[in-house]
Amino acid sequence: MKAIRVIFAVLALAAGTAQSRAPSADAKLGEAVYSRCLACHALAYDRTGPRHCGLFGRRAGSVPGFAYSDAMKRSDIVWNARTLDRFLANPTKAIPGTSMGYAGVPVRAERAALIAYLKQANGTPECAKQ
Repeated sequence: MKAIRVIFAVLALAAGTAQSRAPSADAKLGEAVYSRCLACHALAYDRTGPRHCGLFGRRAGSVPGFAYSDAMKRSDIVWNARTLDRFLANPTKAIPGTSMGYAGVPVRAERAALIAYLKQANGTPECAKQ
């Protein structure tokens, strides 16, 4: 009987872990929004824009070897949900002189979903290799 309880406990723990790894509905929508970013960005490597793995808590303009605009390097921004929301709404207004020419994501719900996606993507194996 004790062995059965242990098996159920292990299964419950495994189910809870699997659920915690499942992306939220916002993150799924955010992945679709992120497809717009893929022309210039990737999660794990630099393209025209810098990589997004490790974004949260990182100082803007600080990925080693990436050629940021002076405006981005001087911005003193640390990326979090609030600073990303402001920047993604209108990059050139948030950081005048940024080299990111994208007009932004004007719909608040899409920005929130994109930020949720970027948060969950940070825990993926692709980002863990960084």
